[in-house]
Amino acid sequence: MRKISLMIFILLLVILSACSEEEVKPEDRLTEYIQQWNELNYSSMYEMIFSSSKEEYSTEQFVDRYQKIYNDLNVTNLNVTFDIPAEDEEEEKSSEEDLTKTFPIHVEMDTLAGPITFDYQATMVQQELSEDEITWFVEWDPGFIFPELKAGGDIEIINESPIRGQIFDRFHNGLAVNESVFNLGVVPERFADNPDQEKQAIADALDIDVETIDSAIGASWVEPQHFVPLKMMPTITEEQADQLHAKIEPLTYQATTGRIYPYGKATAHLTGYIGKITAEELEELDPTIYSANDVIGKSGLESIFEERLKGEKGIKIVVKQEGEEDHVIAEKPVKNGETINLTIDAELQTEIYTSYQDNAGTAAAIHPKTGETLALVSSPSYDPNEFAYGISSANWEAIQNDPQLPLLNRFSSTFSPGSTIKPVTGAIGLQSGTIVPGEGIEINGLTWSNGDSWGNNQVRRVSESTGPVDLTDALVRSDNIFFARKAIEMGNETFVSGLNHFGFGEDIQFPYPIQQSKVSSSGEIDREILLADTSYGQGEMQISALHLALTYTPFLNNGTMLNPVLEMDQPTGEAWKTDLVSGEHALLIQEALRMVVTSSKGTAQGANIANAKLSGKTGTAELKTSLDDDNGKENGWFVAYPEEHDLLIAMMVEEQNSGYVVNTLADIFR
Repeated sequence: MRKISLMIFILLLVILSACSEEEVKPEDRLTEYIQQWNELNYSSMYEMIFSSSKEEYSTEQFVDRYQKIYNDLNVTNLNVTFDIPAEDEEEEKSSEEDLTKTFPIHVEMDTLAGPITFDYQATMVQQELSEDEITWFVEWDPGFIFPELKAGGDIEIINESPIRGQIFDRFHNGLAVNESVFNLGVVPERFADNPDQEKQAIADALDIDVETIDSAIGASWVEPQHFVPLKMMPTITEEQADQLHAKIEPLTYQATTGRIYPYGKATAHLTGYIGKITAEELEELDPTIYSANDVIGKSGLESIFEERLKGEKGIKIVVKQEGEEDHVIAEKPVKNGETINLTIDAELQTEIYTSYQDNAGTAAAIHPKTGETLALVSSPSYDPNEFAYGISSANWEAIQNDPQLPLLNRFSSTFSPGSTIKPVTGAIGLQSGTIVPGEGIEINGLTWSNGDSWGNNQVRRVSESTGPVDLTDALVRSDNIFFARKAIEMGNETFVSGLNHFGFGEDIQFPYPIQQSKVSSSGEIDREILLADTSYGQGEMQISALHLALTYTPFLNNGTMLNPVLEMDQPTGEAWKTDLVSGEHALLIQEALRMVVTSSKGTAQGANIANAKLSGKTGTAELKTSLDDDNGKENGWFVAYPEEHDLLIAMMVEEQNSGYVVNTLADIFR
């Protein structure tokens, strides 16, 4: 009986053992392997490959290689799957099919060069681990990484840098373009008997110091016959470079393509400039887009349009094998930067900038019928070419210490507009009914105060009137008292609401960021004297030159204030604000602005020139440090447009009176 029981027990063990062996199926093991693969568990994957594969490929050749390749290619969204062959396919297998099973696998992944997909064959091999354990292993080779690697070879990533997009004006004049630039340097073996003298001559010619030359020549890589670059000179011609070489034998050059700003200082604040990316910038940017050797927009449109101008790198992932043609397994084509065409007229921009001479100030020129921006000027300025290729320490120090602040972008800033805001005050008064066309008020003397609550504060006007003062007379003679009294009559709420309808307190929808214009520091007017001062552009009112120019467009477009446009492919003539003034009232203000120039009482008689029938409004903004300051500086303004209504310029010159600005602007319109 015991013998029979023992035989039954042994038989059960054999059956259970056979069942256990049958439970370990190749597809189950492959499922486990692929799960580890999808989870990037390379070490676990290595433990599941066949012993002969381990003999041929070490842990480093498997684990480290997988990790390096996947990391270098920035592999994401990995998805490996396999299919179980149909039974009829299994029947065609060799006699060894009980020891090996082959499954088709499919691999998908995203990489820095785009998606990669491939199919491969995974052969599972049965291997006995011990007398009691038999299981399946993957017969592995590098083709599992990419099929092209099966026969050997290496993965290489090839980058193709995009060409930076260029910026042009409305007539296709280059504002920020890619052209030949000259990298000046020396060939050490060409120094003659007096190298110190030659180095000093080179230093003087390139505006650098001798120490810079010695440091460059002393670099470890330099051989006597090597060209050693010293300074990029973007603004010299090949002829000038040749002349320098002829004069100083060791000094020579190499031509390359670089960024050029042909209009230099005149457009510097508009275009900005590019420069080498810094470590700090690189930390904040996408590493798949930028690298340590890239350039990036540092200011102006170069920075604002950086994404559009930069373009996208082209990337190829190839398998390189000695004696074989490269096999491309993924490719992302290079995408060059965008060409941007501005509405700016570079010649007009230059003419306005040049007119400032040594003065500081700002100007905005627009087409008052379309909203196209024709010029945005800030003076003084800097040379963007110098900044792009490395400014000398002496020049940098001079700019930093310049009291006129050449790095300050004045056209994006706001200033007190003075009396140039009076047409806007007039329009608000006309719309509210506070001002009636042709209806005047009696004003006596040069000063006016509205009672004891004002203390010592008074409103002063330029000239006395000979009778009742209406809106036309007030604009022609620039009568502060008229506008102060009318603003008080209409009240804080109506006046501030009217200014807000003209865009105060709003961002201008414009590619280049412009500071918001403000009624006051708080955006409200809570004092009568502040209300009076604000009516004629003093008090705490601040406005940009561009916004000021736009506030005149309702008088030429039946009450519609236009959206400013900076790019040629943007729609023009679109409204920012509507119904700011009626057509009848707009014509009234137009006629008054013409009389500002033509009347013997007008404040802009210097603009009454023969070849351009100008209309406009002057303004003098007093920059007082306190109410008792009688010696404060003044900024002069003039806003003007010709009879054709094809150009409108708002111009401000710091520390000059409005008469100076009138004469300056008249010369531009001539």
